[in-house]
Amino acid sequence: MSMKQAFGTSHVPLSPAIRAGDMIYISGQVPVGTDGKIIEGNIEAQTRQVLENIKSALALAGATLKDVVKTTIWLEDARDFGRMNAVYATYFPKDPPARTTVESRLMIDIKIEIEAIAYAPQK
Repeated sequence: MSMKQAFGTSHVPLSPAIRAGDMIYISGQVPVGTDGKIIEGNIEAQTRQVLENIKSALALAGATLKDVVKTTIWLEDARDFGRMNAVYATYFPKDPPARTTVESRLMIDIKIEIEAIAYAPQK
């Protein structure tokens, strides 16, 4: 296996996940369902979808949410912080990763985007 390996495909010029040695970098994930369409719904529904997408991207690289060491979250509206946190905590119930959360205008009409970095030694 090469030092850097891409996993998955995207309709824009990026890889959903890249493994570089023991590190896995997950591109910013948005609330897109398996049909490729943005899911409608509140911050809770969109947060769940984004975290499910991160789980799927990690699986492509042979990792799980337990391997995540850092996330960065962009919220369209800072007032959604508490409700997002409630969902996020269910995905990282113990020893959550380091995290940065900011309010930002996003590239498409969504409420949340999350990127993740995982540490998962290759087997």
